[in-house]
This record gives sequence, structure tokens and C-alpha cells, in this order.
Amino acid sequence: MKLVDKCLFSLFILTYPLQAQTTVPSLFSDNMVLQQKEKVAIWGNDVPSLQINITTSWGSKATVKVDAKGNWKTKIKTKKASFNPEIITIVGSKTITLKNILIGEVWLCSGQSNMDMPMNGLRQSKVLNADVFLEKAINNSIRLFNNPRAASTDPNFETGGKWTKSNRTSAQQFSAIGFIFAQQLYEKLNVPIGIIETAWGGTRIESWLPKDYLLKYKDVKIPKKLPEIQNKQKKPSFLYNAMIHSFQDFKIKGVLWYQGESNRTKPKPYYNLMSDLIQSWRTQWNAKKLPFYFVQIAPYNYVKHKRGKGNYANFIREAQLKISQTIKNTGLVSTTDLGDCNDIHPSKKGEVAKRLANWALAKQYGFRKLNYKSATFKSMKIEDNKIKLDFEFYNKDFFLNNKNVKGFTIAGADKVFFSAKVLVNKHKKSLILYHPKVKKPVAVRYGFEDCFESNLQTKSNLPIAVFRTDSW
Repeated sequence: MKLVDKCLFSLFILTYPLQAQTTVPSLFSDNMVLQQKEKVAIWGNDVPSLQINITTSWGSKATVKVDAKGNWKTKIKTKKASFNPEIITIVGSKTITLKNILIGEVWLCSGQSNMDMPMNGLRQSKVLNADVFLEKAINNSIRLFNNPRAASTDPNFETGGKWTKSNRTSAQQFSAIGFIFAQQLYEKLNVPIGIIETAWGGTRIESWLPKDYLLKYKDVKIPKKLPEIQNKQKKPSFLYNAMIHSFQDFKIKGVLWYQGESNRTKPKPYYNLMSDLIQSWRTQWNAKKLPFYFVQIAPYNYVKHKRGKGNYANFIREAQLKISQTIKNTGLVSTTDLGDCNDIHPSKKGEVAKRLANWALAKQYGFRKLNYKSATFKSMKIEDNKIKLDFEFYNKDFFLNNKNVKGFTIAGADKVFFSAKVLVNKHKKSLILYHPKVKKPVAVRYGFEDCFESNLQTKSNLPIAVFRTDSW
């Protein structure tokens, strides 16, 4: 380099703002977990045109040049899961050393308050048997990343929060579903587990979608300015920009999602919105088959407590069921047996988390004998004044002999529904429905009540999802 050029470059370095020195998002910090046997994205900022050198204690290396805007991004290869603490060294205009890194399995959980609800509860709502789970909270091989709430009009490249080792204090403040899910995976897989929580209560699904996917929805208006105080979390795309985009394509094994309550007043577009959310997130993570497991919103008396309309929440549940049946690599956890008609934040988070974990263990980790999938409605056959319902079962599941089964209604062409009498057939795979006042039945609904709590039992103890055979 010529002497003049060297002087100019040195002057540039001295005058370049201090924030341009080597930085990385807080996602990359001590105690983090990286997804095993993958090429994991890592990025940051530094002086333009400078070379960044990355070395790891397990032997992976990477070199990248900072672009004209001061950004750099590359990937590092990870090895097989290990409990050995690892180190990453990033050398640019200064040196960053990340310590006590584990390599294992990483999952991201998102949604609204039922995902956001921490182990120590949410206001009056408590997590059932929280102390039982917290007794095992001290575990250096489970790491938690709690992304703080944030909203933005534009895509954000910085995450908040930090990775913490699992202990009673960190677990108490973390998503109950995410934390218990991590415990379940750790006990079965015996590898380090990393869980990222990025959730915010009271949010609509539109808030979690990128702008480009929302433009086709004519009734969705995206503000250009961020509200100063209230409801910024409810604006379309704002949470995606601040709380999802910032993770870019940081490698994860899959996504857990629990949301839908806030969309119940306008349920019609939910199927399309959720389809777009799954597609857009898979595109962001550059993973077309990224697993996406979600929870069907729980029973709750919206009419009594929210002055809402009956059945609207069921249209969200119906859309969620349809998503699980039409989009590959998705799975639905039904919660008709886990709700509380007087608490929108039901306490049985442990069972919800275990059902999510069983989906992951069965589909991603080969535990095929687990009961992870609820029976689903398959077909209907009208036989005189009765209707026969056939179901698809999994892992040799079947209906138990049930008495006084609740939730099934039957109607004729007049669209007037009556509570149906329910019989389990001898093969325990089908149900026979009838009502004396319905001579020529044409339609069946299950669980289409303002607040429905199932008592239909299966060998697997997994409830079937609410459904209907009509489109009235």
C-alpha cells in the first residue's frame, strides 16, 4: 500500500465512529447454544473493508470482509452435540471472545401471552406444579435466551437479551412452555438444549408477519410511525421487524407457536395469515422444511369475560387444525382437556409443553413409539337417523368406552343443532351419533361451544381437536 493510502486509511480508522468497532448482536454471547452439525450464521459490524477472522475451539474457521455499510456475515460449521464448553474468537478492529458455548439442539418459541407466560405465573394465573419443574431448574446444559419485547417500523438487525444458564431464577422469568419443553428434550436426548423465547402477550398474528406478506390483505394497514406509548405491539409487522427478523437465519431445529386468541374477533383470514407466517419464517431461516409445532387455543368463556361472540374462537381452532392437515412439517397440540373457562391463561402448561416435546421427539429425533398425535376426523356416513364418524388414529390408539360424551351436536337440513347421543363402536375407532328429534341428520359439530371441555377419552390420553362437517 502506498504511503499516502496508508495515511488516509489510518485517518479513516481514527475518525470512524467508535460503534463501528467489532460488534455482534447479543444473540452471540457467553453461554449460548449452537445447533449441532450445521453451518450456523454469525454476523456483526465493523470498519468497512476490514477482514474478520473467526476461529473456534472445535476447529472450525471462517473469514469474511466487512461491506461498505460496515456489516459482515458468515457461517461456521458446528460439530456433534457435546457438553464440552467451547470458545469462539472474532478478530476485527478489536477481538471478541465468546466463552462457555455448548453445541446441541436449539428451538425458538413465539406467540402471545400463553407462550409468554413465565414459570412464576402471569398476574393471577399460575403454572400448575411449577415447583416440581423448578426443582430441576439448575442445569448448566440448558440455556435460555429471553428476547425482550420490542417493536419497530423497519427490520432490526440487533437482538436484545442474553443467554443464561438454567437455574431457578432464570427459569422463573422464562416461558413456562419453552422451559418445560427444554427439560423434556434434555431428559430424552441427553444433549445441551438452547431455547429462544421471543413472545409478547395480547398480539395479533399480523404483528408477527413481514410487510411484504401483508400487502395483499387490503384491510391491513401498516403504520409508518411507531406509537409512542400504547399498542405498538399490536401494529402489523412491527414485532416481526424487531423480534423475529433480528434472528435472521441463525440455525434452529424448529419453532413452537402459541397464538390466536387476539385474532378471534376476525377469524376468517387466520388460515391464510398463519400459512403466510410459516412460509415467511421458513424463508427467513432458509429452511423449507423447518418444523412448526403449535398449540390450539384453549377453551375459555369469551362471551362471559370478554363480551365476545360465541363460536368465534372455534373458527381459529378450525383454521389451526386445517393448517396442521395441509402444511407439511407442522403439528397441532389440542387442548380441549387443558383449558379453564374462567382463565384465558390455563395453568396446565406442563402438559402442553410435554405434548409439544413429543411432537419434536417423534418427528425430529426418531422416538416413533410416543403418543404425539391426536386422532383426527376422517369421514362421515349417514345411516338412517344416525351418523357414523370415522377417525384416523396413530400408534394403535383408540377410543375408550365412554359414557355421557360431551360436545357432539347433530343437525338436519334446518341447521338446528341438538346435543347428540354418542356410542363408541365395537372396534373403538368410530362413533355413532343420533338424536330423537333429528330424523334426517346431515351435519355434525364437535366442541363448537363458547367454552368446551372434552371428556372423550382415548388410550393415548390425547383429545381430538374441535371440528365440524358443515360450512354454515
